[in-house]
Amino acid sequence: MRAEPVKKIEFHVENLDCESEANAIRRGLAGAPGLLELTVYPKAGKLSITYAAAASPASFSDRLRTLGYPPRKDLRDHRLPKPWENAKVLTAGGSGILLAVGWILGAAGAPDLLSIVLYLAAILVGGWFFGREAIEELVFEREIGIELLMSVAAVAAAVLGQFAEAATLAFLYSISEAAEGYTEEKTRSAVRALMDLTPRVALVRREGREQEIPAEQLRVGDIFIVRPGQSLATDGEIVSGESSVNQAPVTGESLPVGKGPQDTVFAGSINGEGLLEIRATKVFAENTISRIIKLVEEAQERKGASQRFIERFGAWYSPAVLALGALIGVLTPALVGDWHTWLVRATIFIVAAAPCALVISIPITMVAALGTAARRGVLIKGGIYMEELARITAVALDKTGTVTVGKPEVTDVILLQPLPGVGDRIALLALAAGIEADSEHPLARAIVHHARKQGIKPVEIAEFRALTGAGASARFAGGRVFVGNPRSFQERLGPKFGAVTDPVDRLEREAKTIVLIGDEASAWGIIALSDTIRADAAQAITALRSAGVGRVIMLTGDNERSARAIAHDAGIDEVHAGLTPERKVEKVRELAGTDGHVAMIGDGINDAPALAAANVGIAMGAAGTDVVLETADVALMADDLVKLSYAIDLARKARTITHQNLALSAVLIGGLIVGALSGLLSLPIVVVAHELSELAVIANGLRMLRTRT
Repeated sequence: MRAEPVKKIEFHVENLDCESEANAIRRGLAGAPGLLELTVYPKAGKLSITYAAAASPASFSDRLRTLGYPPRKDLRDHRLPKPWENAKVLTAGGSGILLAVGWILGAAGAPDLLSIVLYLAAILVGGWFFGREAIEELVFEREIGIELLMSVAAVAAAVLGQFAEAATLAFLYSISEAAEGYTEEKTRSAVRALMDLTPRVALVRREGREQEIPAEQLRVGDIFIVRPGQSLATDGEIVSGESSVNQAPVTGESLPVGKGPQDTVFAGSINGEGLLEIRATKVFAENTISRIIKLVEEAQERKGASQRFIERFGAWYSPAVLALGALIGVLTPALVGDWHTWLVRATIFIVAAAPCALVISIPITMVAALGTAARRGVLIKGGIYMEELARITAVALDKTGTVTVGKPEVTDVILLQPLPGVGDRIALLALAAGIEADSEHPLARAIVHHARKQGIKPVEIAEFRALTGAGASARFAGGRVFVGNPRSFQERLGPKFGAVTDPVDRLEREAKTIVLIGDEASAWGIIALSDTIRADAAQAITALRSAGVGRVIMLTGDNERSARAIAHDAGIDEVHAGLTPERKVEKVRELAGTDGHVAMIGDGINDAPALAAANVGIAMGAAGTDVVLETADVALMADDLVKLSYAIDLARKARTITHQNLALSAVLIGGLIVGALSGLLSLPIVVVAHELSELAVIANGLRMLRTRT
């Protein structure tokens, strides 16, 4: 029986700010016809629906509107909502007005009943959202949260005759709820503002004529035209024209990059002085800017260890506060008398001990930090990796493409012995290029490029095989030919390798990388290549030490002499050369055992096993590389090693702010509890102090949106 086809759709919705609202959406969509899977991202204000192909997406959007979470029509509409468009702000304002009028009438000598009615109305209006959330969490999720603590305290204060105090609590807490929603929207807007970097329309050439179309309607293969000063609507490859392109919105690079035919360009980049014709390689929804936004939104939901601990702590702490408040209000007066006094103190205690600031202290900082990093060209895949980056004590780096520019050039082609079918240096290079033609390794690409530049056509080979960490082989002229590093040939040839030791040693002393060509019995020739150290490598290593990294280690499959020469120029502490991919993994694990927290940085898929073995795997130059964007823990969008120290510094700043918020919250809660139980603090004072602490934590966390390291 053939499986029914499925589809997937995403909605960015209004009014989704917290987990309780996410739960309401889950309950509201449960059982919807055709719904197969639902994932809600409250931090991003979006949900992902997998549904049967026969179902209608419109049915889901209609149900969301009915639930009070209407889908956004345009993701570019990321502006902060006006106060009069925000239901939580309106209810908080209404509650405040009712509270103020009730107080003024009472002070003017109006009947008490009139003030009480206004206070009760203020409680109902102010508590409309958080009171409803409290009931839904208790009934449907079997959870006791902060909203229930505040609701119980407001009701208890009113029952005890403290109507003004209860109304004040409802008003102030409703303001903090509105402020949290505003904060969530502000952090979302900071990331979604990246969408503004792409134009709304594109000038495309179709059927021999030029026409402007919405950027969302671009198809793969379309030729679109970008004039000087305009931004690119989607990713593509330049067909004609040359220009300098400012890629800072995507990669964070400070200087424009020269681009010409066959070069890759990214959505959101700004064209310089030349007219460019570009072939679209991605539709708008899948271009680099869209993928950055999607990855950051999903990363915001991946919580770090400290955030998960705070949530687990809150799960038992809030019920404990409610239970302890009940005991204080019942047992204490039973022992010492004075029921009214102790019931009031119990009510004040419940408000004082509520962990609002404590619970929000970590997520607000992390979400702001993740968004800031993305806007600077650093994608961090979640709070857990942000925390790990802050703990990094050692950094391991791949050499080729990381410390060096990754574009080695052939410097020497040496024929060791003329053999049938390999008569001269040109034939040797043609054979090597034929074997390496399908390889993605930087050395292989350099050999192929050098052959083509010399006008040498690669020979036809058969039965190509990649040899992990050792090169490649293929069948040629009836036998198997090998292309690989000296170590692989030494293992293959044994004592016969002595015949090529001298030229290999000489070239390695010149800091060159050696590739040998030969068969099972002998080496036929040598190709030497040289890579250039990055201009900013030494600066990047210095910046890492300034960021608090104790050791910087190079891990490479290249030869010892070449690796040490490059490490010396870059200021790297330690070198491990001649490593296979498996040995790189082992070395990373050894470093983790001795140094505690290790980051491994490489330039892509080739380093994936070592990146996975590190506490944090970091890929460099990830812009436009889908697989790297998906697999790395941290992706540096540009080929810029200095960005690594920026990422570590940012993570440590986020950790500092998180610790500040936690300390402030804990100290204030402790002080308020003492004041509540001793009778020194009234309910309005506790409520004001409680809400001010929450606003202080939010403001402190939002500093990460402006962090420039």
